[in-house]
Amino acid sequence: MPYEPPTHTVERSLRATTGAKVIAGVDEVGRGAWAGPVTVCAAVTGLRRPPEGLTDSKLLTLKRRTTLAAELEGWVTSYALGHASPEEIDEKGMTAALRLAAVRALEALPVRPDAVILDGKHDYLGTPWRVRTVIKGDQSCVAVAAASVIAKVQRDKMMAELGAEHADFGFADNAGYPSPVHKAALEERGPTPYHRLSWAYLDGLPQWRHLKKARSWAETSAPGVEGQLGFDF
Repeated sequence: MPYEPPTHTVERSLRATTGAKVIAGVDEVGRGAWAGPVTVCAAVTGLRRPPEGLTDSKLLTLKRRTTLAAELEGWVTSYALGHASPEEIDEKGMTAALRLAAVRALEALPVRPDAVILDGKHDYLGTPWRVRTVIKGDQSCVAVAAASVIAKVQRDKMMAELGAEHADFGFADNAGYPSPVHKAALEERGPTPYHRLSWAYLDGLPQWRHLKKARSWAETSAPGVEGQLGFDF
């Protein structure tokens, strides 16, 4: 499929307008999953030419994404991952959980970034971070695209390892997202310790509804949260 390769345009603009030298691209994966953590990758790439075929992880085949992630991990200047657990998502809400995971990733980098390019239109990081949001940044910005691919491959690997304990749920294939196999296992066995228990899918499971956790955070505090849908049979 033809595509426009990502560029360093936003990084160059940040360097010119803010004086930033170390700029991290940040992207998340797992926002819409019913199970597992939300994972954020922060990647610093500098202005070097990226590996061929780099783009948003969702546009890549599994084989190409896996190969590219291995290449990127040696190509980037640095990268780090941050996670927010299902318990933290239930307790804080998705927006706060995203910020927690992103801060963990950024603070794990060997050098603190002067600026951050954040995929999407919502700045869930806020102060003290200097943030530039870019819609579809995972397609247009080199550092964000690199973060997208690394985050996706690393979280998929993590979910496959967690799924070894719960083979009926198919986590190795669905990474905790709703799928027919996942839904069938939920109906029969109920949620695993890795499921998010404040989400609406439990409303469609009468025998397990008593496990649902009440939200202590307001719905309005979490704009842009995706995937919190119930069963649609």
